[in-house]
Amino acid sequence: MPRGRPNGGRSLFCRLATRPSVLTDEQAEAYEKFAEEPTRPELERFFFLDDEDRKLIAKRRGDHNRLGFALQMCTVRYIGLFLEDPLAVPWPVVEHLAAQLEIEDVSCVKEYTERLKTAYEHAWEIRDAYGHNPFEHGRAWTAHAEGPKALFDHSVGRLRRHRVLLPGVSVLARQVSEVRTIAEKRLHTTVTKATWRPSRSTTPSTCSRS
Repeated sequence: MPRGRPNGGRSLFCRLATRPSVLTDEQAEAYEKFAEEPTRPELERFFFLDDEDRKLIAKRRGDHNRLGFALQMCTVRYIGLFLEDPLAVPWPVVEHLAAQLEIEDVSCVKEYTERLKTAYEHAWEIRDAYGHNPFEHGRAWTAHAEGPKALFDHSVGRLRRHRVLLPGVSVLARQVSEVRTIAEKRLHTTVTKATWRPSRSTTPSTCSRS
């Protein structure tokens, strides 16, 4: 891979093995992949190819490259990162894109990963063309969330909306844990100060001499 993985980070196995316990097993399993088949509204929203998409796709040679490129383009919109296996998507997604590109032999997409360098190069091109930014520490947070698991889901959604490529699951989970710890310490400090701050009404007055 010429410039490293577009997403960065280690393998999924290593990231799962070291993730903090701020998210459920279901959240970890659903991260970095299609947890389920997209709904019809999701297909129409995330997997619709507009004129700009088609111009970029048209530069590819061969139906398998055009379809594979479209898959990567739409996958990163939908789940927020590039898959290690670009073809690890529900088959209806492939068919939906193939229909828009008027590709009759949908099975040709299986040739796309025969040369992994091509898929990596396409991922970098998509990242640059659509402004998908690399993840930076602290970019995920907003002020309101109900607990670490809700904060994790909220952060994933915010990163996707702002076209920030998702980091490894352990990286994001660790940040959630760190942010929660910092917030709790600040709250504890604030409450402690408020509790022990003496008020004028309770401060003993100095007795005057008779």
